[in-house]
Amino acid sequence: MTEMVYGALPVREGEPILPKWWRTVDKWTMSCILMLFGVGLLLGFAASPPLAEKNGFQPFHYVQRQALFGAMAMVAMMVTSMMPPQLVRRLAVLGFAGCFLALLFLPVFGTDFGKGAVRWYSLGFASVQPSEFLKPVFVVTCAWMMAAAQEINGPPGRLWSFGLTVVIVFMLAMQPDFGQSALILFGWGVMYFVAGAPLTLLVGMAGAVVAAGTFAYHNSEHFARRIDGFLSPDVDPRTQLGYATDAIREGGFFGVGVGEGSVKWSLPDAHTDFIIAVAAEEYGLILVLVIIALYTSIVVRSLLRLMRERDPFIRLAGTGLAAMFAVQAMINMGVAVRLLPAKGMTLPFVSYGGSSVIASGVAVGMLLAFTRSRPQGEIGDILAGRAR
Repeated sequence: MTEMVYGALPVREGEPILPKWWRTVDKWTMSCILMLFGVGLLLGFAASPPLAEKNGFQPFHYVQRQALFGAMAMVAMMVTSMMPPQLVRRLAVLGFAGCFLALLFLPVFGTDFGKGAVRWYSLGFASVQPSEFLKPVFVVTCAWMMAAAQEINGPPGRLWSFGLTVVIVFMLAMQPDFGQSALILFGWGVMYFVAGAPLTLLVGMAGAVVAAGTFAYHNSEHFARRIDGFLSPDVDPRTQLGYATDAIREGGFFGVGVGEGSVKWSLPDAHTDFIIAVAAEEYGLILVLVIIALYTSIVVRSLLRLMRERDPFIRLAGTGLAAMFAVQAMINMGVAVRLLPAKGMTLPFVSYGGSSVIASGVAVGMLLAFTRSRPQGEIGDILAGRAR
């Protein structure tokens, strides 16, 4: 109906999938993603050998695994980005149902690998973290509900998405995984704001989050310990935050040199949660700024393309994915420089981790699918036509 009223851009009949995909996909965003993964492999060569030696593996064992995970992630990204938005939505809803069940049974069949939080399924040869795969499919599912609520006589999709968010946040907090809980809540809040939520409701939600944080602080030793460590004026040099702070300070502007860093021998999570500390120590502020610029380019370009999109579902889903991608990177780097409490969150495409890298590939593949150029025209085309 929209095309009948406003017209449509010409479609190339019978165009093969690959040429059509290459013509319509955002190549700059895809290039930035590939560069981020390349940086991750580069830092893996520096950060992972000490851990491999400690665990009795070959020096580049984790780099090889990261390359394998990355190849799987790139394939997932390419395949997903070729899909039409309707197919992405259908698969995301099915994927959400599977991830929800996996999260539901995690307390029974999951493991904590000695880290104090039951977040993984152990498969013997590898492990799977359901919350990583839950994030992108959750965003798309909630965007579908919110978009449906904007239709005439549509369902109460905003209320449904809110109820779903509360359940997911509660399940993640019980692991406990407050970092992923905050990320899920933030992603939903951004989409709800874009969908036209009243400001008073968002302020009320912010108050509820503060109240929930206060309750968690007084009733969760895990949560309280991290908040106390963050608020303490002194940093214990023997903690991960202490090692990371020293490494960033030592790196300066140009770094101490490739392979000359010492933090990787002290930090057990140097190749995952604190990979940015390795980058800052060995390559200096220059590489850190390059990494920040790559994340910024991906998010800004995606949002600019989404601003021209006419379909409310695509706008909401794409905005939620871009916002969650950006905030996860901000949280990881913010923890390393002690701007945020420790949360155990990876840096997308840079940190080591199969679930994280592959799930990030799926999420960015969805974002690329939503930001592809479409034959139905853009909002600017419509406004220009009306002006004439």
